[in-house]
Amino acid sequence: MFTRQEIEAAQELVYRHMSPTPQIEWPQLAAGTGARVVVKHENHAPTGAFKVRGGITFLDWVKRSHPEARGIITATRGNHGQSQARAARALGLEAKVYVPHGNAVEKNAAMRAYGADLVEHGQDFDEARLEAMRIAKAGDYIPVPPFHKELVRGVATYGFELFSAHPDLDTVYVPIGCGSGICGVIAARDLLAPGCEVVGVVSTEAAGAKLSVEAGELVETNGAATFADGMAVRVPVQAAFEVYAAKAARIVAVSDAEIADAIRLYFRSIHNAAEGAGAAGLAALLAEKDRQQGRKVGLILSGGNIDTDWFRTVLAGEVPQI
Repeated sequence: MFTRQEIEAAQELVYRHMSPTPQIEWPQLAAGTGARVVVKHENHAPTGAFKVRGGITFLDWVKRSHPEARGIITATRGNHGQSQARAARALGLEAKVYVPHGNAVEKNAAMRAYGADLVEHGQDFDEARLEAMRIAKAGDYIPVPPFHKELVRGVATYGFELFSAHPDLDTVYVPIGCGSGICGVIAARDLLAPGCEVVGVVSTEAAGAKLSVEAGELVETNGAATFADGMAVRVPVQAAFEVYAAKAARIVAVSDAEIADAIRLYFRSIHNAAEGAGAAGLAALLAEKDRQQGRKVGLILSGGNIDTDWFRTVLAGEVPQI
């Protein structure tokens, strides 16, 4: 997907705006899984999620390729929107961001804090995305699709950091929303750790990526009612599907109850807050712990931006209802 030089160039750009995030081997997580567990802490990135990296590289491309642009327009459940707004503001551009009605309150507030002009539309991410792309046709703003080469090139830098530090990983679990995260990990894996298997993770309530791989073609789901909003996607992205269908070892589906258990384990064992998608990798490892005994496993804690009310519910031993 990328050459080593292309990802290293992305690193040089990304590190002008943020520091690398840590990857830490946690014995506290080994105790409950039977594996050696290395967590890639994208929850420690400036916006609390891995998406910040793709925002930097994509907006740099916009500034170079469309110097006349007023700004960008995109749709999100939160983390992508924060990354785009942050990067746009740094370059003096506007960011118009569409979210569905009922989106996470604190993610909305964060996007506004980064300068986003926030617009609520539709009942889920895919409806918001269609409206944003419709408005983009007016030509005032450059559309930011959910999956783009420049987004993935930036995101791949976290995978490059992980595999540079731990080239001996046996398995890495990566949550799948629209697919930039897993495709970035696959790109870095192919360059630095070709023997490592990459396992995608979806919600049982938004299993389009898993169903698509099993069917050999895109499968849309009727709904995406999961509190793991980073994975709440009904319509898989063709370009991302072509990568993970060919290069991921498998796709695992986890329930909201399993994700809530993983959030609690992260907080109880290593005192890190994980949002739903951020904990999905740990949930998948717990579901597959019999096959990972004694192996070195990487987990992508892709974000920590869980709303306070949901976090309170999870820590009380319950599952947030959508």
